[in-house]
Amino acid sequence: MALPTALASLILLISVSGRPALARPQLVDDSQCGCFMTNGSNVAYYAEHRFYDFQSLLKYQGVPDPITDADGNAVAPATSDYFLSQDWNSTWGIQSWNNSASSLAAGTATVLMVNSPNNIYVEKNADSAPSSQTYLTMRTIRHSNFQSAAEIESVKTDYKFVSIRMLARTTGSPGAVTAMFTYRSASELAKIQEADLEIRTQDPRNTIQYTNQPSYTAGGDDIPQATQNVTLPNHLDWTDWAVHRLDWTPKQSTWYVDGVEVASITFQTPREPSQIILNAWSDGGDWSGNMTLHDQAYLQIQWLEMVFNSTGPVPGWTDSGDASKTRRDALLRDIIRRESGNSQCQSVCSIDDSNTTGVATMLWKSSASRIGSSKVNGSLVQLIPLAAAVALALPMFPLSQF
Repeated sequence: MALPTALASLILLISVSGRPALARPQLVDDSQCGCFMTNGSNVAYYAEHRFYDFQSLLKYQGVPDPITDADGNAVAPATSDYFLSQDWNSTWGIQSWNNSASSLAAGTATVLMVNSPNNIYVEKNADSAPSSQTYLTMRTIRHSNFQSAAEIESVKTDYKFVSIRMLARTTGSPGAVTAMFTYRSASELAKIQEADLEIRTQDPRNTIQYTNQPSYTAGGDDIPQATQNVTLPNHLDWTDWAVHRLDWTPKQSTWYVDGVEVASITFQTPREPSQIILNAWSDGGDWSGNMTLHDQAYLQIQWLEMVFNSTGPVPGWTDSGDASKTRRDALLRDIIRRESGNSQCQSVCSIDDSNTTGVATMLWKSSASRIGSSKVNGSLVQLIPLAAAVALALPMFPLSQF
C-alpha cells in the first residue's frame, strides 16, 4: 500500500535532514511549550493547558449535612476555604440558580431544583484501595418538596475549542443526571450550542449518552443524528473511576473513556465561544427521572485537565514583552495550523504522552520557520518521536475557515 503523500514527504524530510532522532519525550513546564497537541482520531493543537487536582486536599475535606429548605440551599456558604481560593475562583464559579422560571414554569420539570454551594465539597476517599486521598464531590438530593443540585461553570465564556478530561465516577440512586459539557446559551432552542457527556442514573450502568445539542426540536421531536448512546469499553461502568474526555474541534465532537474513542459526532458541532459546565441534578422530569425522597447521587472527580483555545484573555498568564504577547494572541485565535509560513508553534507538547498526570511532555522542537518545506536549512527537528512524526502528516485546520 502506498503511503499518503504528506506522510511520505515527511519521512523523506526527516531522512534527508540527517539530524532528527527518536527519543523519549521529557516532562516540561508549560512555559516551555508553544502549543499542545492531542492524540486520537481528531488531532488538534491548542494554546493553553490547565490542571485542577483534588486528590490531596485533606485539610479541606468534610461532608456537609444536607440543608432541608430551598432558600437555605441557595444562600449556603462555601463548604471549605478551598472554594474561596484564587486557584478555584479564577476558573470556576459555584452556582445557586433554580429552575422556577425555566423548566418548572414550562412544565418539563415536576420538582423545584435549587443549585447549592452546600452540595460541592472535598471528600476523603474511603475506597478499600484508594487511588487518592480526596476527591471533589458534586451532590444532588431529593428533599420533601424540592431537589438540591450542584453545578460549577467556568468563569470564562470564550473557550473556542477544547480537550477536557476528568478522572471521575458517578454513584448513587436512580433519577439523577451527572454531566460535563461545553455550553453557549441562546434565546431559541435551535440556536443553543452544546457538546455534552451525560450519565443518567436510571440507565444501565455501562451506558453513557453523548450529544451535540439540541437533541430535540421545539415541537418535541427527537433529532437522532445529534446523539450517540454508548456502551462503555473494557467492561467498565460509570461507577468505576475512569478518565472521561471530550474533544471539541471545529468539525466534530469526540469522546473517549480511558483513552478509547467511544463516540464522534459531526452533526451540529458547536461553533461559537462557550463555557465549560459540570453538574449533578434532577428535576423530576422524564429526562432525569424522579428520585425517591431522601435519595442522593454524586459526581466525584479526582482531577480535571484541559488544553484549550480562547477568544479572550486567559487568567494566570505571566508572559511579558510584546513578542510573547504576539505569540500568545496568535495561538489563542487559532487552532495551530502547521503549514508553510506559520512558525507560531515551534515547541510542541502533549498531555496525552506524559506519564505524570497534569504535567506536559515535550514532543519536539522545530528550528525551521517553514514546517513541511522541501528546503532544509540546518536541523529541522531537534526532538521528534515517531508518533509525532505521523501526527505532523495529519490535516490541521485554522478557525478562520469556520
